[in-house]
Amino acid sequence: MKVIYFSQTGNTEKMANLILQGIESEGKKVELLEVSSVTLNDVKDEDILILGCSAYGSEELDESEMEPFVKSLEGNIVGKKVALFGSWGWGNGEWMIEWEKRMESYGAKLISEGLTVQELPEGEDEERCIGFGKLIAKSE
Repeated sequence: MKVIYFSQTGNTEKMANLILQGIESEGKKVELLEVSSVTLNDVKDEDILILGCSAYGSEELDESEMEPFVKSLEGNIVGKKVALFGSWGWGNGEWMIEWEKRMESYGAKLISEGLTVQELPEGEDEERCIGFGKLIAKSE
């Protein structure tokens, strides 16, 4: 199981670490990776992918690193379980809805609705991230 994320401001990175904490609290092994260090070969044998990216521009995925990686998943994640997460600062979460539809069109099985947090996860949002990790761990 791998948590792969892109974070420019640190908000999505904090979410990734909290999700990792939730997964590990359920006794599961998980690897945390920045998307810039990941290739398709790194994930082809994984049953579960956890992907995180904040909203950019007019609610889109980061175009420099996350978008090319996500595009490479097309045709390569049929039947895999996928969980999505990310932070946002404006808008209404449209990027997550579109990302979920895209992953389903690639043949992925979403573990749950994507987790979104406005800005830096604190307090209740930290607990939501840890809970999301526990949910993912139990889906294995």
